[in-house]
Amino acid sequence: MPRMTEEEAYALDEQVTTNPPRVDPSKARHTVRMVALDDLSADYLTAKALSDHKTPDQIISEMVRERIAAAL
Repeated sequence: MPRMTEEEAYALDEQVTTNPPRVDPSKARHTVRMVALDDLSADYLTAKALSDHKTPDQIISEMVRERIAAAL
């Protein structure tokens, strides 16, 4: 594929700047949530998720709900 010339790059930049793409977040296939975990926690979540046939998100949600219920 030939490289873009400087004029083509400026034209493309102008086109995208004046006509930004329309994105519907409700149709996104992936949502990104950043959670930093230490290695022990990540290994536990992975093992628990595999053994229970659930996602790590589901495991975390269950743990949070248990803690909330215990606090009430």
